[in-house]
Amino acid sequence: MIYKFKSKATGDLIMLQLNGESILKIIGKSEPSQLKQGILLAQDMAPAIAALHAAVALEERTRAEVVQAAHDKGQAAPPAPAVSLRQRSLPFIQMAQRCLDAKKEIVWGV
Repeated sequence: MIYKFKSKATGDLIMLQLNGESILKIIGKSEPSQLKQGILLAQDMAPAIAALHAAVALEERTRAEVVQAAHDKGQAAPPAPAVSLRQRSLPFIQMAQRCLDAKKEIVWGV
């Protein structure tokens, strides 16, 4: 499945299922019906953006702790993920910010 996020304020944003579901769960859209299709209203954009920034910060803190723990033990740090949450979420964050500024919603699955 592919997620296609649409808005009148931006171009469409397409994500693979795993990435789209991850973003939706972070912003609080975790019910199966919300994953299939839904709407993010303009008034919900700021909390969604904040939730994504918090998730990115948590992932980066966790990664730094893992690397530090490995170095403390004299071991090589495990490889970093090929693509971080920061990179995966940035297009959605930018879309949400533009939609917030324009007071337009984002829809998917329609």
